[in-house]
Amino acid sequence: MKQFLSLPLTLLGLAFSTTSAFAQDSSTEIHSAEVSPVGLVIGLVIVILMFAGLWKMFSKAGEPGWAAIVPIYNLIVMLKIAGKPLWWIILLIIPIVSLVVGIMVAVSLARAFGKGGGFAVGMIFLPFIFYPILGFGSATYVGPKTV
Repeated sequence: MKQFLSLPLTLLGLAFSTTSAFAQDSSTEIHSAEVSPVGLVIGLVIVILMFAGLWKMFSKAGEPGWAAIVPIYNLIVMLKIAGKPLWWIILLIIPIVSLVVGIMVAVSLARAFGKGGGFAVGMIFLPFIFYPILGFGSATYVGPKTV
């Protein structure tokens, strides 16, 4: 099951779930060790695209781009960019709570880059498309906005 906000911490899980979804064949029984090469390539492309988009997004916000590939630290940087307190990292680790907090972080990230609610919805449901758009697009970092 895909999280509402695929933070970099869950990208590897997304790649493996995508890989297993493409590996299924209705005519034969699938064993857990069988992986389709096509599914593997698609999963890796999605992960690389997400990391590249996050790298550029972090760079636009004045943070080190390499932080996008470091687990846990990338969440800390993302919270900083979104203007959320550092202690929210604990909330992002709690399973059910992380869904709600992840949505709040996505909305704050969209606002921090001058985007609206529609873009935030895209970041929640199609992060592998909208994070690269945010990173490689014309959006500029305007800083966290208060509600």
